[in-house]
Amino acid sequence: MSRRLLWIVIGALALGGCATIPKPLEGNYPPVSLDAARAGTAQGTRVRWGGEIIQTTPREEQTCFTVLAEPLDSQARPQRGEDSLGRFVACKQGFYDPEVFAKGRELTVTGNLEGTIQQKVGQYDYTYPKVAADTVYLWPKRPLYAAVPYYDPFWGPCDPFWCGWGPWGWGPWYYPPRVIVVPRSPPPPPPPPKG
Repeated sequence: MSRRLLWIVIGALALGGCATIPKPLEGNYPPVSLDAARAGTAQGTRVRWGGEIIQTTPREEQTCFTVLAEPLDSQARPQRGEDSLGRFVACKQGFYDPEVFAKGRELTVTGNLEGTIQQKVGQYDYTYPKVAADTVYLWPKRPLYAAVPYYDPFWGPCDPFWCGWGPWGWGPWYYPPRVIVVPRSPPPPPPPPKG
């Protein structure tokens, strides 16, 4: 009996650890490209798009987000480091604070395509697909990881060229020699004349 309970707990933990889409973003969405939306061939279609916030603009009754679109992963989260798919604008009723929905944060929206709008990007007139959003999901910030070189002291002797020792090294164990600059003292004054 206790063994069966143990397997149930292990199974629940394994399923809980799987990547799942957050509830507000669940659903089936047809694959609609930004190019099709810009051409106006997908108006009214429901989409789930995401990316990095470029700008958050609160207006009188709604807030509009200008987003640099990125492909979504299995959780519907924007995939960092992927090539951008273009830009889109998503507007939702209500006030969303630009300090919270700040530039660079990751956002996923769901809603209906509602035509396009023209805005300038520098001197270029850019056509943005517009999403009338019913869900705006701000992802938590990703943790920062510092890249620390790894050195195993038990690995044994190592060629300095391959291991990074010596003056060719980049590891934390190598420090350049300390150079001490001593100012030259002035020459001593001549002895007083004897006389």
